[in-house]
Amino acid sequence: MSAHEAWSLVCRLFAGGTPVFRGAMSPAEIRACSSLGPAIKPTVVNRTFTLCPYCQLRNGQIFGDGQGGQICQCPDCGPIALAADDRSAVMLDEGWLRSKLRIALEIESRDGVTDLGDGVWRLGEARREPVLLSRSLTRLWAEPAVFDRIRVPGAGIRVIAPRAAQLRGAPFATGIEWLAMEERFAFYGGGISFLQPGIQPTGIESDSPWTPVHGPFSVDHKWVTLDSWPHGPIRCTDRQAEVFKALWSFKGVEMHRDRVMQRANQEGRKPIDPFKVKDRDKGKPEHEGPLHAYRELVHARQRDGLYWMPRASPNFVSA
Repeated sequence: MSAHEAWSLVCRLFAGGTPVFRGAMSPAEIRACSSLGPAIKPTVVNRTFTLCPYCQLRNGQIFGDGQGGQICQCPDCGPIALAADDRSAVMLDEGWLRSKLRIALEIESRDGVTDLGDGVWRLGEARREPVLLSRSLTRLWAEPAVFDRIRVPGAGIRVIAPRAAQLRGAPFATGIEWLAMEERFAFYGGGISFLQPGIQPTGIESDSPWTPVHGPFSVDHKWVTLDSWPHGPIRCTDRQAEVFKALWSFKGVEMHRDRVMQRANQEGRKPIDPFKVKDRDKGKPEHEGPLHAYRELVHARQRDGLYWMPRASPNFVSA
């Protein structure tokens, strides 16, 4: 099961906003359910009607068969015996989706989610730009006044929404950026990644921004892949990635912390500062992962203020 297929299922379930019978899902989507973990929840669509397990086209009323079982009275197929799995359905945990999208865009945790009604949420602000999540572009076209409710003076607005079949050209006016869910985000290792356009070099799949290019680091140093970390590729914030990028650029040579921080364009006193985990975030893989990577990859003689990354050396040989 590829990450692309799993993310396609997430987008489909979110756009629909309703549970889907397992019987109406493709074999690839059924496999994707298991790989998505807590993102998918089992549910019951209807206790009176169910999708016909024979034709999988019509809904039929559920009746007892007089022997302790049940049948579906399909309008086309007639009475069809129901197995236990024939009534099972799944739905997307949309709280999980909103939480992971906030992490992907590095939205401050203190900035909560606001339900604006009818399938539209304000996720918070990413770099001072309000972010909207919408089940469809049509909802926003029908009520553009929703943008005035979240607009910040001097800042643009980002809109996350599935692609619309009838879309031609840019969906919104200047100052409102549309992030197509299917294209600008990807699922991997229990989380969601935001795909910056045009950063992957030739040979790197567009839905795999975590692919190691510089040793264990991705092309932009925002992802770290380590065998010692059991939760998949580690996603770093912009500040953390700049520190890793700076240390990597010195090719394993010991460097004073002031020069490291200057090259990383950081205001902190030590390279470890952006990696420190707040008390409320301790134990969370998305916050502990970057610190784990820092401790494994970065060496230091703190008394002398010297830092280096052995793996960045051209002569580095893995043990």
